[in-house]
Amino acid sequence: MTRSSQTSSASNEFVLTDAEFKKLTNIVRELTGIVLGDHKREMVYGRLARRLRELGMQSFAQYCSLLDSKESEMETGFLVNAITTNLTKFYRESHHFDFLTDHLKTICNDPIRRSGDKSVLIWSAGCSSGEEPYSIASTILSSVPTMAQWQVKILATDLDTNMLATGQAGIYSKNSLQDIPSDYARVFQENTKVENDKIHVRERAKDLVHFKQLNLLHPWPMKKKYDVIFCRNVLIYFDGPTKEGLVKRYADMLAPGGMLFLGHSESLQNKIDKLTLIGRTAYRKEA
Repeated sequence: MTRSSQTSSASNEFVLTDAEFKKLTNIVRELTGIVLGDHKREMVYGRLARRLRELGMQSFAQYCSLLDSKESEMETGFLVNAITTNLTKFYRESHHFDFLTDHLKTICNDPIRRSGDKSVLIWSAGCSSGEEPYSIASTILSSVPTMAQWQVKILATDLDTNMLATGQAGIYSKNSLQDIPSDYARVFQENTKVENDKIHVRERAKDLVHFKQLNLLHPWPMKKKYDVIFCRNVLIYFDGPTKEGLVKRYADMLAPGGMLFLGHSESLQNKIDKLTLIGRTAYRKEA
């Protein structure tokens, strides 16, 4: 192997060879389905170099040996947490919350639903550190007040246990206030409070959200149908067949008339049976 085929420079303290990069990305793909091409090499290096320092290791060769050892099961969890991208913010792609508000108001006004068990199920798949499910909860509490008479549950799942812990705590930097659309700034403020220079999600919003670890490529334990599913900026890490398979599974998990929201760059290449595009990356399941 030539030196030019390795990730190494004067500023890089470790060398990441082609063989080591391939081994690491294959492990990530087997565990999560996430495809990491050569263009992600520097990202993989940067995130795992921090892990090597934490472990006091001198090379990626040592790290790969750890992944081949009896201690590999615990370390693969750290590997996945390090690689998984967790870029998120409150009220990202705010037009989806406009659709959500209208959809939930329609449910509240449906005489058939009102005469039933009055439960509403929402799933934030790939919830990262919790900004998305708390945005959903805040929208329900402040923009759909009639939903207070319903049993609402927001399931928030992610592969990264560190991000789930952040979400469960519900405490964020004041920088999280940046870029919140003006239409939702009031909604956000009503359901959070500032203490010790940190943003704390109020208990009424936290009570609606239930965080669970879940690998989207593994079997899903949920049995009931969902009224709304958010899976935004998650599919971009999977290959074409995996993306299509996931969306078909989401469609199966939706109740008739339910809504699916994808990320802004995740428009479906092929039409999925029973899903109709009703707005930018917003889909409705046929009733």
